Amino acid sequence: MYPNPLSDRPQRRLLALGLSHQTAPVALREQVAFGADRLASALAELLGRPGIEEAALISTCNRTEVYAAVEPGAEAEAARWLADHHRLEGEALRRCLYQHEDAAAVRHLFRVATGLDSLVLGEPQILGQVKDAWQLAREVGALRGGLDRLFQHGFAVAKRVRTDTAIGAHPVSVAFAGVRLAQQVFSDLTDATVLLIGAGKTIELAARHLVEQRARRLLVANRTLEHAQALAARVGGYALPLEDLRQHLHEADIVISATAAREPLLNRADLALALRQRRHRPMFILDLAVPRDIAEDVATLEDVFLYTVDDLDQVIQENRRSRQTAATQAEAIIDLQVEHFLGWWRASQQQGLIRELRGIGERERDAVLARARQMLQQGRSPEEALQYLAHTLTNKLLHAPSAGLRAAAQRGDAELFRAAGQLFALPAPELREGASTTDTNPEDPA
Repeated sequence: MYPNPLSDRPQRRLLALGLSHQTAPVALREQVAFGADRLASALAELLGRPGIEEAALISTCNRTEVYAAVEPGAEAEAARWLADHHRLEGEALRRCLYQHEDAAAVRHLFRVATGLDSLVLGEPQILGQVKDAWQLAREVGALRGGLDRLFQHGFAVAKRVRTDTAIGAHPVSVAFAGVRLAQQVFSDLTDATVLLIGAGKTIELAARHLVEQRARRLLVANRTLEHAQALAARVGGYALPLEDLRQHLHEADIVISATAAREPLLNRADLALALRQRRHRPMFILDLAVPRDIAEDVATLEDVFLYTVDDLDQVIQENRRSRQTAATQAEAIIDLQVEHFLGWWRASQQQGLIRELRGIGERERDAVLARARQMLQQGRSPEEALQYLAHTLTNKLLHAPSAGLRAAAQRGDAELFRAAGQLFALPAPELREGASTTDTNPEDPA
């Protein structure tokens, strides 16, 4: 018997689910964010859920997303896990959660990797974050095939979009948008002292933009003093250990923070004291961290202008308008590449069937070849053995499809005839009323 048709075989599903700046406020995003030190254990926990075969996690200040390959029927398991892991009430999370499947999941990852789904359209930092997520998932054995291929295809798409469109021209990042916002509050940064909290990529980008705007003085505070010193040396600033943060807070006209801390680093009392020491000269504070580094109630203080990543709309919209043509071109590239990947994905899902079909053919070949050799050993002529080999092997290989086509003819199944024509590269077959097929006896005639 030949294997069942492709449609009878359950297909693995590709999923992309999560929440982002487009669907959830920072207050919820910080509840579902994963610290870098928790990602590996979280992946192991997710892979332990029923039906989850492969997985990767992306967690940034603007999004937390799960990418997974799952067995049919397990499409809701990843969302349940996300709610369980963070001990969130399911309905509250579901209101902000999006879930894409198969083609939509592929398209979503490609859009994320190219920066089309970012707060700042086309920003390049997200690609590095996606690569970090992929690398970690590989290291812990969470990627075993199709999902790994999807991420690698996504990186190639992102590279092509940046090569073939102007989406990356004049790069704009969240850090740049934050500095632009600071300029709207302090029109001239040449008299400003800026306190940078953290020493990661976002803070370094902010520092470089501040240097370009000739900020008078940069202070860099970080939990690891060596990292603060290294960044301060690159941008001409001064390094501080994080424990000295409050002692120097009053010196800052501008505070920009982006750390991976799980709890706020500065609270209302800290800022109230700093304001008294400053004689209530205004302070601009930009909290780019998720979870937030600055306590929310700091915003109630007079003379403090507190902003989070969700408050960068004006600068972001200017960026989006300037890149809209490139974004349209990028979407066209992504649509084409989604189809390319799905073609590979569908084929990969049937490798077992293809191997099974080839195995059947090889077993039939070996059995008939052994019988032909036996005929030669019994003194039969080579011509007779070859005739037997060709005739019997043809009958055995064509028996099942011939029987299937005969049954299709009896049912009037024209679709199967058309599919058979494509499969066997035959002239377009026609199913006529009363048509029949003939088939020779597949049994050994010798």
